[in-house]
Amino acid sequence: MVFDPGERCPKCGGELRLIGEDVAEIVEYVKAKLKVLELARLKKSCRDCGTVVQPAAPTRPIDRGIAGAGLLAHILVSKFDDHLPLYRQAEIFARLGIDIPRSTLIDWCGAAVETVRPIAERIKRDVMTADRLHGDDTPIQVLDPSRRKRDPDLRAVKEGRIWVYVRDDRPWAGTSPPAAAYWFSPDHKEEHPHAQLKDFHGILQADAYGGFQKLYEPGLDGTPRIREAACWAHLRRDFHDVWTSTGSPLAKEALDRIGRLYDIEGEITGTSAENRLAVRQARSRPEAEAFRAWCDLHLPQLPGKQDLAKAIRYALRRWPSFALFLDDGRVAIDNNPAERAIRPVAVGRKNYLFAGSDGGGENLADIMTIIETAKLNGVEPEAYLTDLLGRIKDHMINRLDELLPWNWSPLRHAEPKAA
Repeated sequence: MVFDPGERCPKCGGELRLIGEDVAEIVEYVKAKLKVLELARLKKSCRDCGTVVQPAAPTRPIDRGIAGAGLLAHILVSKFDDHLPLYRQAEIFARLGIDIPRSTLIDWCGAAVETVRPIAERIKRDVMTADRLHGDDTPIQVLDPSRRKRDPDLRAVKEGRIWVYVRDDRPWAGTSPPAAAYWFSPDHKEEHPHAQLKDFHGILQADAYGGFQKLYEPGLDGTPRIREAACWAHLRRDFHDVWTSTGSPLAKEALDRIGRLYDIEGEITGTSAENRLAVRQARSRPEAEAFRAWCDLHLPQLPGKQDLAKAIRYALRRWPSFALFLDDGRVAIDNNPAERAIRPVAVGRKNYLFAGSDGGGENLADIMTIIETAKLNGVEPEAYLTDLLGRIKDHMINRLDELLPWNWSPLRHAEPKAA
């Protein structure tokens, strides 16, 4: 936009000449638009032999569906990344001039996730080839009308679970691409993480959920298939809760001691595993051993039922798991990558309240796998899903790994020729 004072001087009427300009920027919002694309496939016949030819119809993201790849990607990202429930999206579409019932949006979401599910499955398989993972889980409400049929006093929802396992080697400059794999289960039984981790061998950093404990047991050869790494951030929270509620000087001292370990970690994050190990052996190990000695000293002096005593016992009981990071530069000091990955599920849970069924929980897990892995790799999820939905059905099945977020590059369409 150009503002021109004109050609003549407002004071004397003389001719004005350009001597410069001042440029300023204003960020404006351009209202979103929905458009209907008409796809005309010309049908032609040969004048000589009568053969009729017509281009094949382009593949649609949803068979016989009218929703384009860009619209489906926008709906998925709006719900599962921006946490915008489908009924609110329906209201927004109505303001744009199109009535899309919530039931239709639900069907589109399910069909779109089914289209891209092969990518989610490949991400999950790839994550399980890692030798170190972060794990976490969170509850999610699942609609289950059968409960009320069995007992009218029961709520028509049950508590399912979303599990996440994160591979993130960036803190020690590893080369494996970061990824987050999500699973849904209809309950919190230990059989679910056992099944999810059946092919995993290595170190798992997670909370103290009892269902993980059997995974850490030694095998027939005397060594465990999975080793446990405990989370210092979780331990720190226990002491922090005591300090904020009671002002305990001992809890404050524990926080200060753990804080010194984190100060060292802040200095070595992003460096090689070899450097992290060397620094931890020289500086972190003395701090950790001093903290353990401090715990041994003060525990007998505290009432056994005090929260501070419980926090200290938690540290001492699992000390080998807390100390594992000192002997391996690849291991993190805490489980924060998994806690960050599970947080979007918790935020979404507050907005869309519950999954409509176990199948809806599976859809949630698979689309979160794709969206969050894309974000971890610096890929804008809506652009990625738009491209993925538009081309996955035509992509060679044995080359689907090309579409994984860390391998992906958008398909470049030829520009239409000017008339």
